[in-house]
Amino acid sequence: MSAAEIFDLHGKVALVTGASSGLGAHFAQVLAASGASVVLVARRAERLTPLQAQIAKSGGKAITVSADVRDRNAMAGAFDAAEKAFGTVTILVNNAGVAHAARAVELAEEEWRRVLSTDLDAVFFWAQEAARRMLAAKSGGSIVNIASVLGLTAEKRVIGYAVSKAGLVHLTRTLALELARHNIRVNAICPGYFPTEMTQEYLTGPKGEGLVARIPQRRLGAHADLEGPLLLLASDAGAYMTGSVLVVDGGYML
Repeated sequence: MSAAEIFDLHGKVALVTGASSGLGAHFAQVLAASGASVVLVARRAERLTPLQAQIAKSGGKAITVSADVRDRNAMAGAFDAAEKAFGTVTILVNNAGVAHAARAVELAEEEWRRVLSTDLDAVFFWAQEAARRMLAAKSGGSIVNIASVLGLTAEKRVIGYAVSKAGLVHLTRTLALELARHNIRVNAICPGYFPTEMTQEYLTGPKGEGLVARIPQRRLGAHADLEGPLLLLASDAGAYMTGSVLVVDGGYML
């Protein structure tokens, strides 16, 4: 089998949360370009429409669903819409997330709850729903959770985000163990520092310059750096991979 064939996603249905901007929008385009029919999910519906049009212009297939990932009813509606348009979701990319910047002793309870409910709770419930539907359809599939290097190491002023991402790493491994015999693979990607709307201000300031100096490759990540890991985990190229945590960080964790 050729490399093109093993990474091919034609016949697959991919759902990407947080698809309205940043890495989520890029992931959706990469999956569509590889042949998957893509369900674009985010709160900001006005941002999804141009992305859908762009995918269609490139020859891909996509639909949009406006949903807050913390809303269980909206979640069910997103999977229903996917099945009506394309069939059972066989690739779930849990990308939606939020962050914060505050000292632990100053972090308000509502902010802690906001971050954990989005970055950890919602990931579990979307993975659970995807797995239930894959089981019912006997389709198998791949769940890719977007974690972070901050789930593997300690940094100041991001305790809620770091704890949620650390939990996500272990959630990935535990789900992988339970679902492996059903041909449902669960893996995670831990990006290092990538410029997005959420990180742009921090990474382009003086602190960002100091951060780059700590990265062995001496640069921030580019969206294209995550294309290979994503396609590996989403496609048959990663058929014998489950419970894996891929670190993509330019050597930051070394």
